[in-house]
Amino acid sequence: MDKIVETFSEKETFEFAKKIAENAVAGQVFCLNGDLGVGKTVFAQGFGAGLGIAEPIVSPTFTILKEYDEGRLPLYHFDVYRIGSDDEMEEVGYFDKLDSGDGVCLIEWSVLIEDIIPKDAVRIEIKKNREKGFDYRTIHIS
Repeated sequence: MDKIVETFSEKETFEFAKKIAENAVAGQVFCLNGDLGVGKTVFAQGFGAGLGIAEPIVSPTFTILKEYDEGRLPLYHFDVYRIGSDDEMEEVGYFDKLDSGDGVCLIEWSVLIEDIIPKDAVRIEIKKNREKGFDYRTIHIS
C-alpha cells in the first residue's frame, strides 16, 4: 500500500486514522512519524477511536508505552522519542507486545528504532505545509 492523503483539519486527520484502525488486525504494527507538533497525537486519538477505545489517548512520551485494553483489539501505543537503545525497548516490553500478536502496536518516532521494526510494518508519515493552511497535512502511508 502506498497512498498519500491530504487532510485540512484535525477532525479529518482523526477520521482518517479512525478508518485505518477499523481495518487493523491483530499483530499489525503501525509506525507513526513526523516532526513535533505535526499531529501524531491527533492521529493516535483517531486510531484509538477506530479500535473502539473510549479512554482518552495521550502520547506516552515519558512512559514510553501506554496500553489500552478496552477496544476490539488491545492497543500498544509506544512513543520512542526518548529511547536511547534497543535494550531500552526490551525493558519496556516492546518485543513481548510484538511477539504476542494479540493487539496492534502504534509506534510514534519509529525512525529512531528502525532496525527493530518488522519489515511488514505499515509506515505513516505526517507532514505540514503552512502555505496550504495551518491545519493542512499530508499523510503518506507505505
